[in-house]
Amino acid sequence: MIKSAIYSARATTTGGRVGTSATDDGRLSISLDTPREMGGSGGPGTNPEQLFAAGYSACFIGALKAVGRAEKIKVPDDARIHATVHFGEHARTSGYNISVELDVDLPGIERDRAVDLVEKAHQICPYSNATRGNIDVKLSVV
Repeated sequence: MIKSAIYSARATTTGGRVGTSATDDGRLSISLDTPREMGGSGGPGTNPEQLFAAGYSACFIGALKAVGRAEKIKVPDDARIHATVHFGEHARTSGYNISVELDVDLPGIERDRAVDLVEKAHQICPYSNATRGNIDVKLSVV
């Protein structure tokens, strides 16, 4: 739940997992294809899981930087997150679900401090807040 929108992104998708998607401002225009592992052709297009991995990892770095600013810790420009989004059958109900692994690399930051930053970022990241209680998210500092 938000008080009021600061920014709104809008995209239009046709064709579902085998189609196209584009933002209204023209900054993003992509082809979508279903991976072979999911019964698709494995064509050259991306898929929702890849987009989610990219979005979550970018958002999480933003949260790390916000926490770092508040705690007077510079998050390095070469901070990296390797995000893995797993797709599979839901463990408890019918249908499918995803799970996420975020492997966070904060070069030059002592491990205990990095773990603390990651845990705090997970509390404020919009993707983390949106998924909390809905999907499994595993965090690790590498």
